[in-house]
Amino acid sequence: MKMELTIAQLLLLLLIGLLAGALSGFVGVGGGVIIVPAMVYLLGMTQMQGQGISLAVLMLPVGVLGVMNYYKAGHVNFNYAFVIAAGFVVGSYFGSKYALKLPEHKVKFIFGLFLLYIAGQMLWKSGSKIFE
Repeated sequence: MKMELTIAQLLLLLLIGLLAGALSGFVGVGGGVIIVPAMVYLLGMTQMQGQGISLAVLMLPVGVLGVMNYYKAGHVNFNYAFVIAAGFVVGSYFGSKYALKLPEHKVKFIFGLFLLYIAGQMLWKSGSKIFE
């Protein structure tokens, strides 16, 4: 899957990487929680493409076998993955710096709210299709 990136797409991908990295540094997650929904809802990709790109961002060393499967099925855009990964590195540094300055109970609360929000969005947007 080869695509040219526009400036707007490049900036959006960097922002997604920064947010995913910041959340990862802040509460220890980022890939599936930020990248997949952002790819699907902001860039109009399929769920499978979002998952493939998310795995490609984290590919070495932990996701390489999963990335191979998604790549073979045509769901990985490495250009997107590399741009997000660059943002992820910077975001994780600053997210972790900020989280370490807060009391643990505040970080847990923010993490829980974020997970509830993402779960609500996914349930709301996909739930109506279950009963079709």
